[in-house]
Amino acid sequence: MAYTTIDDPSEFFQCTLYTGNGGFNTITNDGNSDLAPDIIWGKCRSTTKTHYFYDSIRGVENRVETDNTANQDSNTNGVVEFQTDGFRLASGNTENDNGETFVAWQWKINGGTVANNTAGNTTTSVQSNLTAGVTIGTYEGNSSNGNSIGHGLGAIPDFFMIKGYTGSGTKYWTVGCPNIASMANGASKTLNLDTGGAVVNNTAIWGNVSLTDSIVTINSGQQVNHVNSDYMFYAFKNIQGYSKVGEYFGNASADGPFVYTGFKPAWVMIKTLSTTDDWYIFDNKRAGFNPEVFRLRANTTGTETTGTNNTVDHLSNGFKLRFTGGSINGSGLAYLYIAFAENPFVTSTGVPATAR
Repeated sequence: MAYTTIDDPSEFFQCTLYTGNGGFNTITNDGNSDLAPDIIWGKCRSTTKTHYFYDSIRGVENRVETDNTANQDSNTNGVVEFQTDGFRLASGNTENDNGETFVAWQWKINGGTVANNTAGNTTTSVQSNLTAGVTIGTYEGNSSNGNSIGHGLGAIPDFFMIKGYTGSGTKYWTVGCPNIASMANGASKTLNLDTGGAVVNNTAIWGNVSLTDSIVTINSGQQVNHVNSDYMFYAFKNIQGYSKVGEYFGNASADGPFVYTGFKPAWVMIKTLSTTDDWYIFDNKRAGFNPEVFRLRANTTGTETTGTNNTVDHLSNGFKLRFTGGSINGSGLAYLYIAFAENPFVTSTGVPATAR
Protein backbone atom coordinates (compact mmCIF):
# COMPACT_ATOMS: atom_id res chain seq x y z
CA MET A 1 0.00 0.00 0.00
CA ALA A 2 1.09 3.57 -0.67
CA TYR A 3 1.31 5.23 2.73
CA THR A 4 2.06 8.93 2.97
CA THR A 5 3.29 11.68 5.26
CA ILE A 6 0.58 14.02 3.89
CA ASP A 7 -2.91 12.79 4.76
CA ASP A 8 -4.60 16.02 3.63
CA PRO A 9 -3.07 17.32 0.39
CA SER A 10 -5.32 20.41 0.56
CA GLU A 11 -2.87 21.73 3.17
CA PHE A 12 -0.40 22.29 0.32
CA PHE A 13 -2.34 22.39 -2.97
CA GLN A 14 -5.85 23.49 -3.93
CA CYS A 15 -7.76 24.24 -7.10
CA THR A 16 -10.43 26.94 -6.85
CA LEU A 17 -13.06 28.15 -9.33
CA TYR A 18 -14.45 31.67 -9.31
CA THR A 19 -16.29 34.26 -11.40
CA GLY A 20 -14.81 37.68 -12.07
CA ASN A 21 -16.61 40.81 -10.90
CA GLY A 22 -14.46 43.60 -12.35
CA GLY A 23 -13.79 45.10 -8.89
CA PHE A 24 -12.29 43.94 -5.64
CA ASN A 25 -12.86 40.19 -5.37
CA THR A 26 -11.90 37.91 -2.47
CA ILE A 27 -11.29 34.31 -3.60
CA THR A 28 -11.70 31.80 -0.77
CA ASN A 29 -10.58 28.19 -1.03
CA ASP A 30 -12.91 25.33 -0.13
CA GLY A 31 -10.54 22.47 0.72
CA ASN A 32 -10.47 20.53 3.97
CA SER A 33 -7.65 22.77 5.20
CA ASP A 34 -7.10 26.50 4.93
CA LEU A 35 -4.41 27.24 2.38
CA ALA A 36 -2.47 30.51 2.36
CA PRO A 37 -0.95 30.40 -1.13
CA ASP A 38 2.67 31.16 -1.99
CA ILE A 39 2.16 30.34 -5.68
CA ILE A 40 -1.00 31.34 -7.55
CA TRP A 41 -1.36 30.21 -11.17
CA GLY A 42 -4.67 31.12 -12.78
CA LYS A 43 -6.44 31.24 -16.13
CA CYS A 44 -9.68 32.58 -17.52
CA ARG A 45 -11.75 29.62 -18.74
CA SER A 46 -14.48 31.35 -20.73
CA THR A 47 -12.58 33.70 -23.04
CA THR A 48 -9.12 34.16 -24.50
CA LYS A 49 -6.72 35.61 -21.93
CA THR A 50 -3.16 35.07 -20.84
CA HIS A 51 -2.34 32.86 -17.84
CA TYR A 52 -1.36 34.71 -14.65
CA PHE A 53 1.34 33.58 -12.22
CA TYR A 54 2.26 35.17 -8.86
CA ASP A 55 4.44 34.03 -5.97
CA SER A 56 5.21 35.29 -2.47
CA ILE A 57 8.93 35.86 -3.13
CA ARG A 58 8.38 38.44 -5.88
CA GLY A 59 5.21 39.58 -4.13
CA VAL A 60 1.72 40.71 -5.07
CA GLU A 61 1.19 42.96 -8.08
CA ASN A 62 4.10 41.24 -9.91
CA ARG A 63 2.68 39.01 -12.64
CA VAL A 64 4.36 36.73 -15.14
CA GLU A 65 2.51 34.72 -17.77
CA THR A 66 3.19 31.08 -18.68
CA ASP A 67 2.19 31.47 -22.34
CA ASN A 68 4.91 34.00 -23.25
CA THR A 69 8.48 35.10 -22.54
CA ALA A 70 7.74 38.61 -21.30
CA ASN A 71 9.30 40.10 -18.20
CA GLN A 72 7.39 40.60 -14.99
CA ASP A 73 4.50 43.05 -15.21
CA SER A 74 4.00 45.26 -12.16
CA ASN A 75 0.23 45.07 -12.22
CA THR A 76 -1.64 46.91 -9.49
CA ASN A 77 -5.01 45.56 -10.67
CA GLY A 78 -4.24 41.85 -10.35
CA VAL A 79 -3.52 39.85 -7.18
CA VAL A 80 -3.23 42.48 -4.45
CA GLU A 81 -3.13 40.26 -1.35
CA PHE A 82 -2.20 36.72 -0.36
CA GLN A 83 -4.74 35.74 2.31
CA THR A 84 -4.98 33.02 4.96
CA ASP A 85 -7.25 30.87 2.78
CA GLY A 86 -7.08 32.35 -0.70
CA PHE A 87 -6.28 35.73 -2.23
CA ARG A 88 -7.74 39.12 -3.11
CA LEU A 89 -8.03 40.59 -6.60
CA ALA A 90 -8.49 44.10 -7.94
CA SER A 91 -10.14 44.99 -11.26
CA GLY A 92 -7.65 43.55 -13.78
CA ASN A 93 -9.22 41.83 -16.79
CA THR A 94 -6.61 39.06 -16.86
CA GLU A 95 -7.51 37.94 -13.34
CA ASN A 96 -10.99 39.32 -12.72
CA ASP A 97 -12.90 40.28 -15.88
CA ASN A 98 -16.54 40.86 -14.96
CA GLY A 99 -18.77 37.82 -15.58
CA GLU A 100 -16.00 35.56 -16.89
CA THR A 101 -15.14 32.23 -15.26
CA PHE A 102 -11.67 31.45 -13.89
CA VAL A 103 -9.63 28.72 -12.25
CA ALA A 104 -6.77 29.26 -9.78
CA TRP A 105 -4.23 26.57 -8.84
CA GLN A 106 -2.46 27.33 -5.57
CA TRP A 107 0.51 25.91 -3.69
CA LYS A 108 1.57 26.62 -0.10
CA ILE A 109 5.28 26.69 0.65
CA ASN A 110 6.47 28.67 3.67
CA GLY A 111 4.37 31.78 3.99
CA GLY A 112 6.87 33.98 2.16
CA THR A 113 9.70 33.29 4.63
CA VAL A 114 12.91 33.55 2.61
CA ALA A 115 16.52 32.64 3.46
CA ASN A 116 19.77 33.10 1.56
CA ASN A 117 21.26 29.90 0.12
CA THR A 118 25.01 29.88 -0.56
CA ALA A 119 25.37 26.23 -1.61
CA GLY A 120 26.38 27.36 -5.11
CA ASN A 121 28.67 30.11 -6.32
CA THR A 122 25.64 32.37 -6.91
CA THR A 123 23.61 33.29 -3.84
CA THR A 124 19.91 32.53 -4.10
CA SER A 125 16.96 33.68 -2.01
CA VAL A 126 14.96 30.55 -1.28
CA GLN A 127 11.63 29.60 0.28
CA SER A 128 11.31 25.88 1.05
CA ASN A 129 8.80 23.32 2.25
CA LEU A 130 10.52 19.95 2.42
CA THR A 131 7.38 18.18 3.66
CA ALA A 132 5.62 19.10 0.41
CA GLY A 133 8.82 18.72 -1.64
CA VAL A 134 8.94 22.22 -3.12
CA THR A 135 11.23 25.22 -3.08
CA ILE A 136 11.04 28.50 -4.95
CA GLY A 137 13.80 31.06 -5.24
CA THR A 138 15.38 33.96 -7.07
CA TYR A 139 18.90 34.87 -8.22
CA GLU A 140 20.68 37.39 -10.45
CA GLY A 141 22.29 36.31 -13.72
CA ASN A 142 25.84 37.19 -14.81
CA SER A 143 26.23 35.47 -18.24
CA SER A 144 29.05 33.19 -17.00
CA ASN A 145 29.34 29.49 -17.77
CA GLY A 146 29.43 27.06 -14.87
CA ASN A 147 27.37 29.10 -12.42
CA SER A 148 25.74 27.06 -9.67
CA ILE A 149 22.62 27.98 -7.72
CA GLY A 150 21.50 26.40 -4.46
CA HIS A 151 17.94 25.13 -4.74
CA GLY A 152 17.34 24.18 -1.09
CA LEU A 153 15.29 21.07 -1.89
CA GLY A 154 17.56 18.56 -0.16
CA ALA A 155 17.13 16.09 -3.04
CA ILE A 156 17.72 16.01 -6.78
CA PRO A 157 14.69 17.85 -8.22
CA ASP A 158 12.27 15.78 -10.27
CA PHE A 159 10.99 18.98 -11.91
CA PHE A 160 13.03 22.18 -12.12
CA MET A 161 11.91 25.36 -13.88
CA ILE A 162 13.61 28.74 -14.38
CA LYS A 163 12.04 31.96 -15.68
CA GLY A 164 13.71 35.37 -16.10
CA TYR A 165 11.53 38.25 -14.96
CA THR A 166 13.68 41.40 -15.37
CA GLY A 167 16.38 42.58 -17.77
CA SER A 168 17.01 42.15 -21.49
CA GLY A 169 17.00 38.95 -23.56
CA THR A 170 14.35 36.33 -24.19
CA LYS A 171 13.17 34.74 -20.93
CA TYR A 172 11.68 31.32 -21.68
CA TRP A 173 10.09 29.12 -19.02
CA THR A 174 12.91 26.57 -19.03
CA VAL A 175 12.13 23.08 -17.66
CA GLY A 176 14.50 20.26 -16.72
CA CYS A 177 13.51 16.81 -15.38
CA PRO A 178 16.77 14.89 -14.77
CA ASN A 179 15.05 11.83 -13.26
CA ILE A 180 12.90 11.27 -16.37
CA ALA A 181 14.59 8.79 -18.73
CA SER A 182 13.71 10.71 -21.90
CA MET A 183 15.22 13.91 -20.44
CA ALA A 184 18.21 12.45 -18.60
CA ASN A 185 21.08 12.93 -21.07
CA GLY A 186 23.34 14.41 -18.42
CA ALA A 187 21.39 17.55 -17.75
CA SER A 188 21.38 19.07 -21.21
CA LYS A 189 17.82 18.18 -22.23
CA THR A 190 15.17 20.80 -21.76
CA LEU A 191 11.60 21.84 -22.51
CA ASN A 192 9.95 25.26 -22.54
CA LEU A 193 6.64 25.65 -20.72
CA ASP A 194 5.72 28.63 -22.90
CA THR A 195 5.92 26.64 -26.17
CA GLY A 196 4.78 23.27 -27.45
CA GLY A 197 8.24 22.24 -28.66
CA ALA A 198 9.69 18.77 -28.14
CA VAL A 199 12.69 18.04 -25.92
CA VAL A 200 15.95 19.55 -27.18
CA ASN A 201 19.59 19.39 -26.12
CA ASN A 202 20.85 22.81 -25.08
CA THR A 203 24.20 22.94 -23.30
CA ALA A 204 23.93 26.75 -23.05
CA ILE A 205 21.37 26.13 -20.29
CA TRP A 206 22.39 23.24 -18.03
CA GLY A 207 25.87 22.73 -19.47
CA ASN A 208 25.41 18.94 -19.45
CA VAL A 209 26.16 18.91 -15.72
CA SER A 210 23.84 16.79 -13.61
CA LEU A 211 21.69 18.43 -10.97
CA THR A 212 22.56 17.45 -7.40
CA ASP A 213 20.65 17.40 -4.12
CA SER A 214 21.88 20.92 -3.37
CA ILE A 215 22.77 22.80 -6.60
CA VAL A 216 21.81 23.29 -10.22
CA THR A 217 24.62 24.25 -12.61
CA ILE A 218 23.71 26.70 -15.35
CA ASN A 219 25.62 28.07 -18.31
CA SER A 220 25.45 31.47 -20.01
CA GLY A 221 22.23 31.04 -22.02
CA GLN A 222 20.04 34.12 -21.68
CA GLN A 223 17.09 31.89 -20.73
CA VAL A 224 18.76 31.17 -17.37
CA ASN A 225 21.74 33.45 -16.81
CA HIS A 226 21.75 36.80 -18.62
CA VAL A 227 23.81 39.55 -17.01
CA ASN A 228 21.85 42.08 -14.92
CA SER A 229 18.68 40.00 -15.17
CA ASP A 230 16.68 38.52 -12.29
CA TYR A 231 15.43 34.93 -12.41
CA MET A 232 12.94 32.88 -10.43
CA PHE A 233 13.06 29.11 -10.10
CA TYR A 234 10.73 26.35 -8.92
CA ALA A 235 11.96 22.93 -7.76
CA PHE A 236 9.75 19.91 -6.97
CA LYS A 237 10.56 16.43 -5.75
CA ASN A 238 8.19 13.46 -5.64
CA ILE A 239 6.41 13.02 -2.30
CA GLN A 240 4.64 9.70 -1.86
CA GLY A 241 0.89 10.16 -1.75
CA TYR A 242 1.06 13.86 -2.66
CA SER A 243 3.06 14.65 -5.82
CA LYS A 244 4.56 12.78 -8.75
CA VAL A 245 6.64 13.73 -11.77
CA GLY A 246 6.95 10.83 -14.18
CA GLU A 247 6.88 9.47 -17.71
CA TYR A 248 4.55 7.17 -19.62
CA PHE A 249 4.32 5.86 -23.17
CA GLY A 250 1.19 6.13 -25.28
CA ASN A 251 -0.63 3.29 -27.06
CA ALA A 252 -3.07 5.25 -29.31
CA SER A 253 -6.03 3.37 -27.80
CA ALA A 254 -9.19 4.66 -26.14
CA ASP A 255 -8.28 2.07 -23.50
CA GLY A 256 -5.08 4.02 -22.86
CA PRO A 257 -2.27 3.53 -20.39
CA PHE A 258 -2.98 3.60 -16.67
CA VAL A 259 -0.46 5.84 -14.90
CA TYR A 260 0.08 4.99 -11.24
CA THR A 261 0.71 8.00 -9.00
CA GLY A 262 -0.13 6.62 -5.55
CA PHE A 263 -2.96 9.15 -5.08
CA LYS A 264 -6.21 10.44 -6.55
CA PRO A 265 -5.09 13.42 -8.63
CA ALA A 266 -6.33 16.95 -8.07
CA TRP A 267 -4.19 18.34 -10.90
CA VAL A 268 -2.35 16.77 -13.83
CA MET A 269 -0.26 18.46 -16.52
CA ILE A 270 0.88 16.40 -19.54
CA LYS A 271 3.38 17.19 -22.30
CA THR A 272 4.59 14.97 -25.13
CA LEU A 273 8.37 14.72 -25.13
CA SER A 274 8.64 13.25 -28.61
CA THR A 275 6.80 15.81 -30.76
CA THR A 276 5.51 19.38 -30.77
CA ASP A 277 2.26 19.76 -28.85
CA ASP A 278 0.74 21.72 -25.99
CA TRP A 279 0.99 21.37 -22.20
CA TYR A 280 -2.46 20.04 -21.23
CA ILE A 281 -3.83 20.73 -17.74
CA PHE A 282 -6.65 18.78 -16.07
CA ASP A 283 -7.97 19.24 -12.52
CA ASN A 284 -10.59 17.90 -10.12
CA LYS A 285 -12.90 20.93 -10.07
CA ARG A 286 -13.70 22.05 -13.61
CA ALA A 287 -15.58 18.87 -14.51
CA GLY A 288 -15.41 16.85 -11.31
CA PHE A 289 -16.37 13.58 -13.00
CA ASN A 290 -14.88 11.07 -15.45
CA PRO A 291 -13.91 11.34 -18.17
CA GLU A 292 -12.15 14.63 -17.40
CA VAL A 293 -12.90 16.58 -20.58
CA PHE A 294 -12.20 20.14 -19.39
CA ARG A 295 -8.64 21.14 -20.27
CA LEU A 296 -6.51 24.24 -20.50
CA ARG A 297 -3.09 24.62 -22.08
CA ALA A 298 -0.21 26.24 -20.19
CA ASN A 299 1.44 27.60 -23.33
CA THR A 300 -1.56 29.30 -24.97
CA THR A 301 -4.07 32.05 -24.21
CA GLY A 302 -6.91 29.88 -25.53
CA THR A 303 -10.17 29.25 -23.73
CA GLU A 304 -11.00 26.04 -21.93
CA THR A 305 -11.88 23.24 -24.34
CA THR A 306 -14.15 20.25 -23.86
CA GLY A 307 -15.24 17.22 -25.86
CA THR A 308 -13.95 13.73 -26.54
CA ASN A 309 -10.44 14.76 -27.57
CA ASN A 310 -7.72 14.76 -24.89
CA THR A 311 -9.69 13.10 -22.09
CA VAL A 312 -8.48 11.32 -18.96
CA ASP A 313 -10.03 9.47 -16.03
CA HIS A 314 -8.95 10.49 -12.51
CA LEU A 315 -8.77 7.32 -10.40
CA SER A 316 -8.10 6.62 -6.72
CA ASN A 317 -4.44 5.78 -7.37
CA GLY A 318 -3.58 7.50 -10.67
CA PHE A 319 -5.07 8.45 -14.02
CA LYS A 320 -5.95 6.70 -17.25
CA LEU A 321 -5.74 8.05 -20.79
CA ARG A 322 -8.99 7.91 -22.79
CA PHE A 323 -7.97 9.51 -26.11
CA THR A 324 -6.18 7.99 -29.09
CA GLY A 325 -4.39 11.11 -30.37
CA GLY A 326 -0.76 12.13 -30.16
CA SER A 327 -1.37 15.08 -27.83
CA ILE A 328 -1.60 12.78 -24.79
CA ASN A 329 -1.59 9.19 -26.09
CA GLY A 330 0.24 8.68 -29.39
CA SER A 331 1.50 5.19 -30.17
CA GLY A 332 4.94 4.70 -28.63
CA LEU A 333 5.37 8.39 -27.81
CA ALA A 334 6.92 9.45 -24.49
CA TYR A 335 5.04 11.86 -22.21
CA LEU A 336 6.01 13.87 -19.17
CA TYR A 337 3.45 14.40 -16.43
CA ILE A 338 3.41 16.30 -13.16
CA ALA A 339 0.55 15.63 -10.75
CA PHE A 340 -0.62 16.74 -7.30
CA ALA A 341 -3.05 14.89 -5.05
CA GLU A 342 -6.62 15.33 -3.96
CA ASN A 343 -6.28 12.32 -1.64
CA PRO A 344 -3.50 9.79 -1.05
CA PHE A 345 -4.31 6.26 -2.22
CA VAL A 346 -3.98 5.16 1.42
CA THR A 347 -3.55 7.55 4.36
CA SER A 348 -0.96 7.06 7.10
CA THR A 349 -3.75 5.49 9.21
CA GLY A 350 -4.74 3.03 6.48
CA VAL A 351 -7.81 4.81 5.12
CA PRO A 352 -8.11 4.23 1.33
CA ALA A 353 -9.09 6.91 -1.18
CA THR A 354 -12.47 6.64 -2.88
CA ALA A 355 -12.80 6.65 -6.66
CA ARG A 356 -14.96 9.17 -8.47
